[in-house]
Amino acid sequence: MKTCPTRLHTEPSTIEQTWDVDGVPVLTASLSVPCPTQAADAVSRRIRRFYQLQSRSYLHYCEHWLLPQAKAEYAASLAVSAPLRCFRAELTYCVTYNDGGFWSLYTQSREPLPSGQTLLTRRGDTWDLTAGYPVPLGSFFPRNTRWKRRLLAQATEEIERQLRSGAAVYYPFWRKELRRSFNSRSFYLTGDGLAFFYPMQSLSPSTELPVFVLPYHELRLFPNITPSSADT
Repeated sequence: MKTCPTRLHTEPSTIEQTWDVDGVPVLTASLSVPCPTQAADAVSRRIRRFYQLQSRSYLHYCEHWLLPQAKAEYAASLAVSAPLRCFRAELTYCVTYNDGGFWSLYTQSREPLPSGQTLLTRRGDTWDLTAGYPVPLGSFFPRNTRWKRRLLAQATEEIERQLRSGAAVYYPFWRKELRRSFNSRSFYLTGDGLAFFYPMQSLSPSTELPVFVLPYHELRLFPNITPSSADT
């Protein structure tokens, strides 16, 4: 009988690439994505190919989008004898849940903006190791449940609590943007519950990503999802 894995063991797969102009480095890309340590089974091979493709796509993005900006900045600096700087782009990952046949994580990129700020972008993935494919957000709720409404209500309650305590600042139009910027792919599992997040500066001027957590007791749990599972 075939035994389905309950956990996935991975190690970082890293890439470092630098682009230069006239021998001067103008852009460096540093990538670290997960790679299964034992890729003998089909699921592990699929996951390995998935994040290898993500690495190649990100390098392509750096070369065709960020590099022209870095070259333009280099030329502008030379024209006025300003200090030359090398832009740095990063792609990293964090495993947030790894138990009971589910492996969840987010990958996150940091890249320079022309304004001098850093753009933070996050992507969440939750894999069902039994089926070998990512799990859609709606599958964590009972059928016919208005799960988007429940998640928006959870985020609204948390934002209102933060505003009352003065713990955070949000745009005046955050209620409208809460619905408009919601993405059903922007989630991952944690030890405390299902985390869903929004793009940077979509709800507030903060440079951090807004993240909200719906506790597991409010979800239709799969039998093998256990709250407070240690991140691995």
